[in-house]
Amino acid sequence: MIHKLNSIQKKWINENPFEFAGIKALFLNCTLKKSSELSHTEQLMHLSQQLMEEVGVETEMLRPVDYEIAPGIYPDMTEHGWKKDDWPDIQEKVLNANILVFGTPIWLGQLSSVAKKVIERLDSFSGETNDEGQYAYYGRTGGCIITGNEDGVKHCSMEILYSLQHIGYVIPPQADTGWIGEVGPGKSYADKGSGGPEKDFTNRNTTFMTWNLLHIAKMLKDNNGVPAHGNQESLWE
Repeated sequence: MIHKLNSIQKKWINENPFEFAGIKALFLNCTLKKSSELSHTEQLMHLSQQLMEEVGVETEMLRPVDYEIAPGIYPDMTEHGWKKDDWPDIQEKVLNANILVFGTPIWLGQLSSVAKKVIERLDSFSGETNDEGQYAYYGRTGGCIITGNEDGVKHCSMEILYSLQHIGYVIPPQADTGWIGEVGPGKSYADKGSGGPEKDFTNRNTTFMTWNLLHIAKMLKDNNGVPAHGNQESLWE
């Protein structure tokens, strides 16, 4: 979906005084649907992606469900009895990105099963360290986008953002956004007549989240991440 930007969004893009070239963003859409199917979560994620690309950020979006990701708590589960594990390839993309945007639908008020597996696998790498002896995810920032037809946007956001900060991500102000339709069976975000793409509250929060992610990513990049003092696993040992 190509979103029709409003006058404020266009103004902030056209008058942007900041240089975001060199910043990379990875969007992980934890839908249960393969890429051949319409994902309503992805349609909302496209708005954030579109805003970032407008100011020169290199972006990529992928669906973990398209990959064979083994469950587990180690970086490569083929070393622990699994015949195939695509997670190491995704992990490399995660580490190459300054910004991680995590998307999920809501099912029974919870994150999708794919989202929970991805969080486990992100955590499986959290014990690794960077060149400064800090945990590997230091120097990156993250946010989340939630969609569904039932309550749970804030609950799911809390789970995701807590998990990301716990493993080393910096979480900006207003780092979550979402859309839910009428509770119960009904239209989803990208369905004709849902009102989702036109919802001002969702568009505002998605815009704020995107710019705050950009600002924090630039601050971290310009300052070589979080200062390596008082947080080095290698020195604690």
